[in-house]
Amino acid sequence: MPFIDGEVVVDVPATSANLGPGFDALGLALDYVDTLRASIGERFKVTVEGEGEGRLPHGDRHLVVRAMQRAFEHVGVEAPGVRLHCVNRIPHSRGMGSSSAAIVGGLALARGLLRDRSALDNDVLFALANELEGHPDNVAPAIFGGFTISGQDKRVEPADVWVLQADLDPQLSAVVFIPPNPLSTKTARRLLPAKVPHGEAAANAGRAALLVAALQGNPQHLLRATEDFLHQDYRASAMPESADLMKHLRAMGVPAFISGAGPTVLALVGSGLPEVAHVLGRCPEGWRALALGIGGEGVRVVQT
Repeated sequence: MPFIDGEVVVDVPATSANLGPGFDALGLALDYVDTLRASIGERFKVTVEGEGEGRLPHGDRHLVVRAMQRAFEHVGVEAPGVRLHCVNRIPHSRGMGSSSAAIVGGLALARGLLRDRSALDNDVLFALANELEGHPDNVAPAIFGGFTISGQDKRVEPADVWVLQADLDPQLSAVVFIPPNPLSTKTARRLLPAKVPHGEAAANAGRAALLVAALQGNPQHLLRATEDFLHQDYRASAMPESADLMKHLRAMGVPAFISGAGPTVLALVGSGLPEVAHVLGRCPEGWRALALGIGGEGVRVVQT
């Protein structure tokens, strides 16, 4: 039998991608987790608590289960079934990496359930997660934690995917503003133009390079470094309240940007930036505001 007896429990973090100008490349792990527990069973049975309860598939179509099956396929084994329970805290379709958390959590559960885990190290999990998600910016911090720079080359098959963990100022944290209405990543991507002016691309490259340095202990540059020229303005029509909040915060001197594809707005605080309480007070009516640590651990097993 290739599987262990008993249950595996993992915590997998929410993530924020892009961080303004770092489109499809930069990502942060947030101190806010989904908890997933699984064991091998005779059939596929999924229960969900929290986000997505009553709406997500309850069988082998569930994204966590599909990720588990992909991991089992990679090592050449087949599970008769899986018992899965998800405690979902990460908001869905809000730009906080809920699908990446499901994928990475499923891959990590599959690894934990195998007696021989040698063929599923983090680099393999990263490649499989990128394959399932289609881009690496959220799955990278979900696996490795911290602040990550990642990318892929789709000119080769399978895609050449890479990740680098970068230093992060430990005094920085975040306030996330979560609106009540979702926005799908697919919808947000459809709003992007096929081409952008060369000048905007050049300006964005400079901001992204500056952002990497600013996050490593140069917070005085974060407002400028989080300015984006590639995607946020093009997507503003789909999330006007988020765009307005971001502009309002930036006018206050707060480094704020759309988290991932949106519509959540993330503001960086600490290390000489505006105080958490001051930023939290800008939460629009009907929204949720959370003060979160950033740059913590990636997916981890909390029980076997």
